[in-house]
Amino acid sequence: MNIQTIVKIISAVFGLLGVIFLFRIIGTGDEEIKMAASIGDFGTVTPLVSLAIAILLITIIVTVLFSILSLASSPQKLKKSLIFIGCFLLVTGIAYAASTGVETPMKDGKMLSASGSRWVETGLRMFYILASLAVLSMLFSGAKKILKR
Repeated sequence: MNIQTIVKIISAVFGLLGVIFLFRIIGTGDEEIKMAASIGDFGTVTPLVSLAIAILLITIIVTVLFSILSLASSPQKLKKSLIFIGCFLLVTGIAYAASTGVETPMKDGKMLSASGSRWVETGLRMFYILASLAVLSMLFSGAKKILKR
């Protein structure tokens, strides 16, 4: 039995479980699920959520595993990947150092901690830095092509 057959069988089992759990939820009805949830009983929805989490974890593990195996086969690919990961960590460090954190009230009445606020600002700064680098690289590439002609 080859790997493709095994993957098809596992996919079919997960699909069948998903359909069974979905029909169970549909058969129960919205109002009954809401009433059960108000007293803390999530038994109807929990199996479908657990299945989704299991599929997500399997997908992440397989993706990371095959990525590592692919990188390990070529030292050049591994070197490039490590350089780009290092550059990404450098951008993260720069964005984090440039960010400040302030406790912020949220709409639901809770408070966002100073640390949480700093990480949000870090994410925004990283987006701006990486977007700027992407635009600059496209402009540089375009200018290089125009000057070559």
